[in-house]
Amino acid sequence: MENKEQQEQNSTPIEQIIIQRKEKAKNLAKSGVNPYPAKIQLVQNITEIQKDFSYLQKEEIAQDKVVKAAGRVMTCRNMGKAAFLDIRDGNSKIQIYVRSDKLGGAEEYKAFRETVDLSDFICVEGIPFRTKTNELSIMAVKWTMLTKAFRPLPEKWHGLKDTETRYRQRYLDLIANPDVKDIFVKRSLIISSIRHKLEELNFIEVETPILQTLAGGANAKPFKTHHNALDIDLFLRISPELYLKRLVVGGMDRVFEIGRSFRNEGIDKNHNPEFMMLELYQAYADYNDMMDITEVLIKTAAAKINSQVNLEFRRVKLFDLIEEFTGLNLFPYVESGKMFEQVKHLNLELPKDSTEKKILDQVFDEKVIPNLKNPTFVIDYPAVYSPLSKVKFDNPEIAERFELYVNGMEIANAYSELNDPELQRKRFAEQMETKKKDDEAMPYDEDFIFALEQGLPPTGGLGIGMDRLVMILTETESIREVLTFPTMRPE
Repeated sequence: MENKEQQEQNSTPIEQIIIQRKEKAKNLAKSGVNPYPAKIQLVQNITEIQKDFSYLQKEEIAQDKVVKAAGRVMTCRNMGKAAFLDIRDGNSKIQIYVRSDKLGGAEEYKAFRETVDLSDFICVEGIPFRTKTNELSIMAVKWTMLTKAFRPLPEKWHGLKDTETRYRQRYLDLIANPDVKDIFVKRSLIISSIRHKLEELNFIEVETPILQTLAGGANAKPFKTHHNALDIDLFLRISPELYLKRLVVGGMDRVFEIGRSFRNEGIDKNHNPEFMMLELYQAYADYNDMMDITEVLIKTAAAKINSQVNLEFRRVKLFDLIEEFTGLNLFPYVESGKMFEQVKHLNLELPKDSTEKKILDQVFDEKVIPNLKNPTFVIDYPAVYSPLSKVKFDNPEIAERFELYVNGMEIANAYSELNDPELQRKRFAEQMETKKKDDEAMPYDEDFIFALEQGLPPTGGLGIGMDRLVMILTETESIREVLTFPTMRPE
């Protein structure tokens, strides 16, 4: 039978419902009952109750056993002198059977029915039993109001689908779609498993500034703010890279940070302006070691959540992939002034003033990335487009760099870190020239050069986008599904 309360709710203006519920809270207080008690002492959660009484057979009662369960009222089916409720805590739900003669008489039962609404939090003490339909239930003998909710569950809350509502009001999404929580639980397990694996490998977790005077470490547009006391502009970091490498200079040979970075860019299914990154640096290692450790970390995380994603990694050179999918050998045309002529027949979506780096990026984005379904380390990028990377000694036009792609999405980026201060100074100067045409180019960081002049040992560095990794391992289509509160335009 359809829930009478839900029918009434759907036909009553929300403002009137809120007024009625506020009045119920006031009446409880007037009668000496706190509608918002500070705590409730629980021995078990609902999951544990379900487990402890799983032995009960159909229509069997656990005589002389009393349990206490607490949770949100999700459904209520009024049967006259009895009612069935479902309550749910953070993990499970259980049915509550409320009957006049068991709850202390007609007056107590009436008070319960007139006071308790959908979405309230209540505590129920009672006797476990199984119904004729073999559902484990609790026959209530006592109840306590824990939180009087003013707003009811949203109309059609079962399987709430509207994406704007789901992302903007995640609390409603979690109430309506319990499976959503599973993604966030897996996210936590993925991050903790990677953290623990790095600690096993003798890495030290550190923290570096989020507010920075220069937004370096990546090619991206930063968010800008102003510090009043110092009267200086500051930037939300786009990467922790240059600070982490300073720590390696200082003798911290294996460091990592898992934290937020920020980039003032568009929003789509793969991008959010606030995102979580893992960055790590290991002295006496190169980009080949970073590929090895990337595989270890991702396989560790996948095993932790029993992900069934294909994790057979391969390693392929950038220009070999471009030639495979376009038939073009573009390596000779890097910074030649002739790149556009080579690719114009590909009908790319290119602005007229595109730099050669952007042309090459667009060829790769449109013609190669969609084909990279299985995990692929794309290695050996043009040195001129990799200002923080060491170059190959026998081929200085190629940087020892890789990006990892899975299911057509970049997951990781890594280098053999450039530790020649003179070459780094030259690269920064080149970036400043590039910045005249490309505002995402890196700034000149004189203090970082000073640090390199103290001596940075051979070092491998790695960055992994944690949000995207969670997407891959949970087989989720949008980054908004793996962020508790994604960035949204204000209503």
